[in-house]
Amino acid sequence: MFMKFAFALALFASLAQLVFAAPAALVASLEKRDVFVPPVLYPHAGTVWTKGQRHNVTWDTTNAPVNITNKVGTILLRKGDLTTPLVLASGFDIRLGRIEVTVPWVLPDSDYSVVLFGDSGNFSPQFTINGPAVF
Repeated sequence: MFMKFAFALALFASLAQLVFAAPAALVASLEKRDVFVPPVLYPHAGTVWTKGQRHNVTWDTTNAPVNITNKVGTILLRKGDLTTPLVLASGFDIRLGRIEVTVPWVLPDSDYSVVLFGDSGNFSPQFTINGPAVF
């Protein structure tokens, strides 16, 4: 009986050591990372884009930390208070500071903005997209 108890206790102690040591090892292996929130520089208020044209969306990278949490960028189009599912660019390095996009065929209006995603979502000021009406 004593042998079974000693074996069970040793097995439990070994498992407990593995369970409690794993998170500590994982935390120790992770390097510190910073959230990067670059302001969008272009398009800015007063900008007018025309459907089908190509433009560079630009953002400020001067204060980029060394260890960015998410370096992969995505740019979406926003209309008014709603972010649309229109992806203007994706899969680029957020540290580039600019990416060329093609203006999509959307209804002409003056309440568009771009959303730059990487670590966080940054909005440009609202701007205008012109061109013939879709319908």
